[in-house]
Amino acid sequence: MNKYKVTLSREEREELLSIEGKCSHRSQKVLNALILMNCDEGKFKGYKLKNEEIAAVLNISMRKIDRVKKRFVKENIETALNGHKGQRYTDTTKNTVLTLSSKR
Repeated sequence: MNKYKVTLSREEREELLSIEGKCSHRSQKVLNALILMNCDEGKFKGYKLKNEEIAAVLNISMRKIDRVKKRFVKENIETALNGHKGQRYTDTTKNTVLTLSSKR
């Protein structure tokens, strides 16, 4: 398993703290913010919790923690918080699929 190191800047940490404190965000976004804050290994965090401890306290799987950390490291903080947008099939995509399947 790959190990992803989360290092938050002061601005990112303040953004996550503001998300945590407000009640107007989606529950998954708040949960992802809590995961990132607790996995932080940067200089603005005094200590780092183990993934097992975070999973037990937040009542989530270790896999979810790994996915959020991976999205943060490989993409950006917005994707880590909100996840990926689902792709929708447009009429063009649908027509392409139908054309390809009719050629068989």
